[in-house]
Amino acid sequence: MQYYNKPNLKAESNISQDLDSNNMLDLGKNEYLKNTLDFNILVESKNINSQLLEVEFVKSALLEDLGRGDLFSKIAEDKKASARVLAKESGIFSGKRYARTLLDLFNIKYSFSVQDGDKFNKNDILLNLTGSYLDILKIERTLLNMLQHSSGIATNVNSYIKILRDNNFDTILLDTRKTRPNLRIFEKYSVLNGGGVNHRLGLDDCLMLKDTNLAHIKDLKSFIETARKKIPFTSKIEVECENISSAKEVMRYGVDIIMCDNMNPREIKEVVDFRNANFSAVLLEVSGNISKDNILSYAKSGVDAISSGSLIHKAKFIDLSLKMNV
Repeated sequence: MQYYNKPNLKAESNISQDLDSNNMLDLGKNEYLKNTLDFNILVESKNINSQLLEVEFVKSALLEDLGRGDLFSKIAEDKKASARVLAKESGIFSGKRYARTLLDLFNIKYSFSVQDGDKFNKNDILLNLTGSYLDILKIERTLLNMLQHSSGIATNVNSYIKILRDNNFDTILLDTRKTRPNLRIFEKYSVLNGGGVNHRLGLDDCLMLKDTNLAHIKDLKSFIETARKKIPFTSKIEVECENISSAKEVMRYGVDIIMCDNMNPREIKEVVDFRNANFSAVLLEVSGNISKDNILSYAKSGVDAISSGSLIHKAKFIDLSLKMNV
């Protein structure tokens, strides 16, 4: 087990007191958020302090549940209490970073028996808590929601990874931007814990030309030449191709990555062979209707990476529960 002391977060300003129901009533939700961190300031650059983003994310999740204050805390007397988070099914654990941030905000002591990326079994105790009885109740649902959601994604991703690795394929498994609004960083973090790799985080870190972008580009070669002069030197250019001929043609334009979209394994194998013989530096990605049933057939084609939105949007919550020790 690992034990952690409360970090000195710049974003924290006696936050346990701020989240008290009376303070919530005085400030109001909008004013409260305004008084913590200005999220817009945080996202102005790529070099964001991820810890600050996590604090803001967790506070927002708490506000959703606490509203104007926990009614139970107005009635019950507080006391020191302990609790445990129990797995009701097996899976891959994920969400520790966010759980720690949440628990630190309330000065709840904790010890984890698993780390992000670890496998756990049904009936395993994943986490032990000690702190205020009322505070544990306040954070219960938010804590479980984060761990269940994150672990669900990690478990789903790992099931794809297992198929690839058990068959000796080191093909990269990528996520997509098909994430829930405001949860992209959280969900992509969960993908990493399942053994996957993040595709671009947003429109600002890779120039990707999909069918909708290409619809109004008349001269793709010229467009790519212009793009090279305008985008950062470190940014890659990826182009989506829907058939063999377009994939072969676009490779001649000096792109970094070709996405073979909705092609069958036989077609992709031809693209791979052409790439290997003529443009070995170009990376090949496959996407479109990828499932556990067909992922091996695509891996066998020799592509570098396989991307799938289903890693996130088809994941289900892992069943976890919090129990008080009495």
